Order: sequence, then C-alpha cells, then structure tokens
Amino acid sequence: MLNKSKKFQDIPSEEKARLVAGWLDEKQGEHIVIMDVSSISSVTDMTMVVSARGVKHAQALADYVLEKCAEDKIEFLAMEGRPTGEWILVDLNDVLVHIFLDELREFYNLEGMWAEAPRVEA
Repeated sequence: MLNKSKKFQDIPSEEKARLVAGWLDEKQGEHIVIMDVSSISSVTDMTMVVSARGVKHAQALADYVLEKCAEDKIEFLAMEGRPTGEWILVDLNDVLVHIFLDELREFYNLEGMWAEAPRVEA
C-alpha cells in the first residue's frame, strides 16, 4: 500500500490565521487584526489586516508569508498588488491577508466593512 503524503497540511482556519499573524509580527507588521468572517462571507473564513511602514516593508511582509507557507506546507492560492506594494492581498484559501500602507488602510477601512465579524486574538 502506498503511503501518499498530503501536499498541504490540514490546519484549522483560526489556527492558520494566528500562525500568519505571528509571522507578520516577527517582521514588524503593525496593528494586526484578525476577523472571523466565516458566518458572513462565502469567500473565506478569516480576513486579516496588517499595516506596513512603506512599500518595501509591505513587499517584505508578503514575501515572508509566502516563504513560511512553503516551509510549513500551507496552501497558497494567489497574491495581488505586490508590484505597487500599497495594498497586497495574499490568498491562503480560508485566510485572506491584506497588507496595507497606513493611509490606504484607513481609506478602504476593511475593519469597518467587516464590523460585525468577531475579532480573533492573535
């Protein structure tokens, strides 16, 4: 019998979000907020928002998340916005990570849009 190993580890959404928050914190991501949107979104279970100090910092945060996902065998679907670095979306399937420059974070106000979503402690 073949013992076929899984390509990605099966990790609960909330645990994955906390793990990613830890990675972002290691690289000085600021004001990390995790929202449980599982009951109000058909797209994802967790949405995270983090602030970066500048474009290079935002890009470094996104790159680090991808690097750690590869190391830990966590599924990664897509990334958008990396070239400009003002708002980078990292899609980890059941966890969406939004990396913002502060002024854009305020402008788009995702926390306000998901105000009814319970917050998860990082």
